[in-house]
Amino acid sequence: MYIIVGLGNPTAVYEKTRHNVGFEMIDYLAKQYDIDMSGKKHRAYYGKGIIEGQKVILVKPQTYMNLSGESIRSLIDFYKIDEKEELLVIYDDISLEPGHIRIRKKGSAGGHNGIKSIIQHLGHDVFQRIKIGVGEKPKGYDLADYVLGHFSKGERELVEIAYERASGAIKELAKGEIDAAMNIYNRKELS
Repeated sequence: MYIIVGLGNPTAVYEKTRHNVGFEMIDYLAKQYDIDMSGKKHRAYYGKGIIEGQKVILVKPQTYMNLSGESIRSLIDFYKIDEKEELLVIYDDISLEPGHIRIRKKGSAGGHNGIKSIIQHLGHDVFQRIKIGVGEKPKGYDLADYVLGHFSKGERELVEIAYERASGAIKELAKGEIDAAMNIYNRKELS
């Protein structure tokens, strides 16, 4: 079983912002695989379903980004999964251009407060992740204002491509093929 977590902030104020691409990716998967997301436990909305024959739980923590690890720790403890193999976290990355994704097996928080919280609550940084590019912060912008801002129309179109790519990567991950997913989807060119 996989727990697939999309990071974001709850409430309508944060909808469609750069920082909420993780939530949007969970919504994308829920629609694609007809998974009902009305469950509410572990300080999160969740839904259970099947992707590529694999049982999955899609999760949108409702703790706000900086406390995401609290919700995820609760889920891991309840479902008794191996977080190094069966946890996948999806979140925004300002070092990637819109449309691009990057898959990793482990790594530092890279300044992302949601990932910092998860690493703190797990006690390690070994868990699978998909980073969705939201573009680099322009000079003179405050980082918080930038990630809590909205995409331009052109950027939004590229982000939709990233969701398609991430969905393809998740199919590979569900089959236990993370290396194949990395080889296919970590390329710089969009195809």
